[in-house]
Amino acid sequence: MTCKTGSIGEFMQWTKRVVVDPHVAVGAPKRWFESEAIAAKSLGRAATPEAMVKLLSPENLALLSLIGARRPQSLQDLAALAGRKSSNLSRTLKKLEQAGIIGFENGPGRTIAPRLLAKRVTLELDFTGRGGSVRVDA
Repeated sequence: MTCKTGSIGEFMQWTKRVVVDPHVAVGAPKRWFESEAIAAKSLGRAATPEAMVKLLSPENLALLSLIGARRPQSLQDLAALAGRKSSNLSRTLKKLEQAGIIGFENGPGRTIAPRLLAKRVTLELDFTGRGGSVRVDA
């Protein structure tokens, strides 16, 4: 993770050092968080290869295919097409949105329609323990 954790006080002290000597900031993380938990949530664990593999389950791949092929006009339309409950579908769609795979289009009234944003997701897995990466292509 390219971030640093620390309290507000630590961040203020670091900021003061940077004002006095801007070279202190060279190579320093650009994102600061109060804790690792907050950093992980903010940076979106959905973008890790492991989380992406879980997110792109056969059931969710079928859902993405439905969104692309049928272009449902609302979440309720998609729930009916997929045979899934709206509440469960909503959670899944939020994770897919956080991963950059889908987005939402405003519809009539207060409806929103899911739309595919990505055409391809590339997972690069390193079996030597050095991690991996995820690329989402629009």
